[in-house]
Amino acid sequence: ISLDPGSPQVYIPDREYNSERTVNTPAAAMIELTSAKALGKAIRDARTKMGLRQAEAALLCGVGIRYLSDLENGKATARLEQALKVIAGLGLALTIGPKKPFWSTDGRAA
Repeated sequence: ISLDPGSPQVYIPDREYNSERTVNTPAAAMIELTSAKALGKAIRDARTKMGLRQAEAALLCGVGIRYLSDLENGKATARLEQALKVIAGLGLALTIGPKKPFWSTDGRAA
């Protein structure tokens, strides 16, 4: 997951108090995901760095609080479509690329 290198702050309206609130957008970073738990941790880290509570992030992303909690806790059966909504809603991007081979060109372990 890489964070979108946009502006350092994003405007998020606070529905309860109707006051302006800004959140910090984390700097760009690439993370190799190997499990649902790793994806959940990356999403939780991004959300907390932005200073958002789960309820705020769920509202922003258009998912339920329970779903976001399950996703952040690494639930393996979380729906991909909803996960992509959370990733996009938090200003993240999911990128797929070739994995570094674990062997060398001559067949020996790297």
